[in-house]
Amino acid sequence: MRAATGVWRWRRNPLRRTTDLIEAWVALAAVVLLALAVPAAGWIAGQRTDASLQRAVRAQSLQRLPTTARVVRLSDAPAPGLQSPEAAGEQPARRAVVARWTAPDGTDRTGTVATRRELSDPGDTFRLWTDRGGRPVSAPMRPETAHAHALVVGLLAATLAGVFVESARRLVVRRLVHRRYRCLDRAWAKAGPDWGRTGAGS
Repeated sequence: MRAATGVWRWRRNPLRRTTDLIEAWVALAAVVLLALAVPAAGWIAGQRTDASLQRAVRAQSLQRLPTTARVVRLSDAPAPGLQSPEAAGEQPARRAVVARWTAPDGTDRTGTVATRRELSDPGDTFRLWTDRGGRPVSAPMRPETAHAHALVVGLLAATLAGVFVESARRLVVRRLVHRRYRCLDRAWAKAGPDWGRTGAGS
């Protein structure tokens, strides 16, 4: 990272320009932001995401209930959300089966669901998650999965914040360089016509 290289411009030097001092302050601000604000942004984003996902975990745990389903037979049609073997292009890990299970209200339900291949023979049983109406749903999110997602969000937020700080620093430095060139051009335009003449100080 080049932000720290601008600090040398604080050194006392008769050739130091105002833009050099500005660049030094910009470099210091960038270093402070990268050391403090960027990690803080990642931590805050991760904490808020984790809190939101943990609420979703608790809600799903209340709304989705486990039950035991028994395979009746293989299904001719794929279960909802299950890709067909032809579309997958390889041996699928899960199969669509017609299964029977008991809904939370005690009624028997039958439908097409997906289960692992080793549990797809008639008579096999497997865990099935349903909503309170007895309809099959995906398993609720696990707390550790929510933590993992929040960690990824925090790292991504910190990375984006770091990129933003460094991009802003580079933009400011670029404008300072252009300003130096304009000042140099004006000085050269003023001194150029007298360059090399007697008494011109050359």
